[in-house]
Amino acid sequence: MAVATLSVFAVPMTREFGWSYGLFSGVVSLGGLCAIGVSPFIGRLIDRYGSGVILAITAAIVGCCAFGLSLVNQAWAFYALYVPGRMAFASPLELGTTTAVNNWFIRRRAFALFLLTVSQSTGLAAMPLVANFLIGGWGWRNAWAWLGIYTLVVGILPALFLMARRPEDMGLTADPGRGEPRPARRQEETAPPSAPETGHGDTGGRVSEQQGDRSQPQSPSPASAAALPERNYTVSRALRTRAFYVMAIFSGAGFMVQAGVSLHQVSHFINQGLEPSLAALTAGSFAFCQMLGGLVWSSLASRRVPIRILLAAAAFCVSGGALGVQASSTLTWGLPAASVLGAGVGGLHLLLRLAWAEYYGREHLGSITGITLPVQVGGQALGPIIAGFLYDFTGSYLWPFRIFSTAVFIAGILVLTATPPRDRS
Repeated sequence: MAVATLSVFAVPMTREFGWSYGLFSGVVSLGGLCAIGVSPFIGRLIDRYGSGVILAITAAIVGCCAFGLSLVNQAWAFYALYVPGRMAFASPLELGTTTAVNNWFIRRRAFALFLLTVSQSTGLAAMPLVANFLIGGWGWRNAWAWLGIYTLVVGILPALFLMARRPEDMGLTADPGRGEPRPARRQEETAPPSAPETGHGDTGGRVSEQQGDRSQPQSPSPASAAALPERNYTVSRALRTRAFYVMAIFSGAGFMVQAGVSLHQVSHFINQGLEPSLAALTAGSFAFCQMLGGLVWSSLASRRVPIRILLAAAAFCVSGGALGVQASSTLTWGLPAASVLGAGVGGLHLLLRLAWAEYYGREHLGSITGITLPVQVGGQALGPIIAGFLYDFTGSYLWPFRIFSTAVFIAGILVLTATPPRDRS
């Protein structure tokens, strides 16, 4: 149900049924709007029960919907099957995987999120190529059917039986680091509350937050008592911080561009005269470079570069990549532009996930990101439909891609003001 995969189906499905690009793009937007409504509830369920059950249910929904798409003949049937699949993909899958990783890691969280990005980017890079291969050999209907069967096979049982909510539930601590002594509790609580910000607030910010929030409930597990100190904001406290709103707006703008460009980039290059199999390479390059970009961003985050600086840099990459795709008509320029775009989007994925956990802690992370995810999903819903209808109106992707580039550039400047929140209670 990823936009990059759907983009490969755009040309064969619209040609067979005579649908406009606006109609085809609208299914992504409607699915995103539905995801907005369920995200807050999914976040609370993940905090309470863990990610395993949620991910298993998500895989069942996505797999069944993908298989059903092989049978559609009408636009309403396409919407009836893709919308719930997109809703499950955009909300429970994103929240479940990200919250699970953030709950299990603190010190090595950036690298752990990079590994998550690698796995997701590998799928995003492979699926457009696999789908295109299946379409070329057996038609788009069989392609949907096999993708659905694959999802049902690999997505349900592992998530259901092999995942635990947090390490504290098993009497463990979140990666204290091999051979590294755990900080003494007494030293943590007597540290100066006005310690300066370092990196993205992983030391001084956490100490001051802990001193100002001693009323927060702590896990009774002996292992968790020795765990690394971290800030743990409730939802109401998070809503009173400026960084919450800045990062939410940033995520909406960034993922509007991600979805709008990635869905239409294959169609753009086909309209420029490229063969569909060659145009699909740009989608694969875009997804593959999300993985490579994630390695760079996670390395920089581990070196304590302020996370708001990295978010701004990723936004500028996305802005430049969107302009490059719009200006390209051959693979000579199209592949580098798609690669820069993918590297920037990889940064958005990894760094926003890291920022929410670093700024607001693990205790209520699912609920907090469940509130912010609708803004991100709203951007993803808005981007494709803007690009689709502007293309139908103008016959070109010139204006939508330029609008996207400008929007994410401004968001990159805005996110520089998202300093880590500090407890003023």
